[in-house]
Amino acid sequence: MRLLIIRHAESSNNKIALNLDNAAYMQQRSADPVITELGVRQTEKLAAHLAGKPPVDAPPGGKGHYGITHLYCSPMLRTLQTAKPIAAALGLRPSIWIDIHEHGGMFMGNPHTGENFHVHAGLTRADIARDYPDYELCDGIGEEGWWKSGYEDIAGCYARAIRVARELRRRAHAEAEGDTKSVVAIVSHGTFIDSLIKALFSQIPENEFFYFHNNTAITCLDFGQHDTLYLRYLNRTAHLPPEMISE
Repeated sequence: MRLLIIRHAESSNNKIALNLDNAAYMQQRSADPVITELGVRQTEKLAAHLAGKPPVDAPPGGKGHYGITHLYCSPMLRTLQTAKPIAAALGLRPSIWIDIHEHGGMFMGNPHTGENFHVHAGLTRADIARDYPDYELCDGIGEEGWWKSGYEDIAGCYARAIRVARELRRRAHAEAEGDTKSVVAIVSHGTFIDSLIKALFSQIPENEFFYFHNNTAITCLDFGQHDTLYLRYLNRTAHLPPEMISE
């Protein structure tokens, strides 16, 4: 199994974070930010890149330049928006995977000081069905939203990453035993992507380094025989011109 990890396009939170200290940012950030005008252009470049001619060894049903067979995104608005042009370009139906959401969950204000802090439930099932009718919804998204907890600390994020990593390894084992192959693309978030890569390489807990990803950057890993995991490349942004690369 091949895994493509893609960070979402630039969000409004990403944009305001460039010019604010952390305290000010925490007060101005959105619980569920949209992608920016630059983010829209990044998704167009990304979708066009992914939709290129399939490789000769693409798995059956694989779409585009990477032979993608499955496309997942989190229920956060910025990944839903990023996945939409990808799905259209590849002719794939995205599936929402709650566990690949960003660290912290859905909140506004400062969870560390309590200043103006409150929790947001996230998009409801009806919201997503209306705006993203082609997406496959999971059971955890209800009529009141999908986020049902308080602020998620980094330990909680690591626990989710371990859970996702185990599921990916389970799928890779099943494919190897069945002599099948898939290319799974997930559209996720910066801190969760760092946590997932660390989980896959048994590096949790580790806070002294961070696997950074620019907006719409792609990381590629292959699950090989005997539990071998190959990191083919990290944070690739070749689909973007230099002036469109953002953090």
